[in-house]
Amino acid sequence: MSVPQLPLALRYPPDQRLESFIAAPQGAVAQLRELAQAQGADWLYVAGASGTGKTHLALALCAAAQQAGRRSAYLPLMAASGRLRDALEALEGNDVVALDGLEAVAGHRDDEVALFDFHNRARSAGLNLLYAAREVPDALDLALPDLRSRLSQNARILLHPLDDASRAEVLRDRAQRRGLVLEETAIDWMLSRTDRNLASLVALLDRLDRESLAAQRRITVPFLRQVMDAS
Repeated sequence: MSVPQLPLALRYPPDQRLESFIAAPQGAVAQLRELAQAQGADWLYVAGASGTGKTHLALALCAAAQQAGRRSAYLPLMAASGRLRDALEALEGNDVVALDGLEAVAGHRDDEVALFDFHNRARSAGLNLLYAAREVPDALDLALPDLRSRLSQNARILLHPLDDASRAEVLRDRAQRRGLVLEETAIDWMLSRTDRNLASLVALLDRLDRESLAAQRRITVPFLRQVMDAS
């Protein structure tokens, strides 16, 4: 059985790089760069609620590893739930692996055993590994105590929801990287009138990018209202 393969553009999107992560915990980017580039670097466990940037960091790690000439792979565990052993075996031979969404396999004993076995093989093979989950290991509903113990041994990066100033910085940064003209009043309007979850804001920016290109319009508050009214 093959590992679920994601299109290259989705696996390593240009918006999701280590250097574009806003408000990273102190030292986190340096830890991730070392994991991407240096064999034998400390393994990492990234924890945070939905929308805090776990997937961004997991994909950015793989992109940084690829840029350093190392083989990397990203696996969203939800996509492999119930058949994780085959998916993990297909990842062997990489230098860096990011496993995103540990909560998807928590409580599924066969998947937990497969992950425990992969963890041990990866350690023996010198593979660099990143885990990402909504909760720290002690808070996951794991059935296998030995897996919880292994996960707890990794260095942790704890992510927290962004405040509005940081959300605005994310929108500015992503707009600038795309060559998109996004007025400050439009940013204020998005933060006050729409879902402020970061994933929702980024999805809205993607839509505005397409709509403004088609209409040859700047993203102003009137244009925002027009787009939102049409949805």
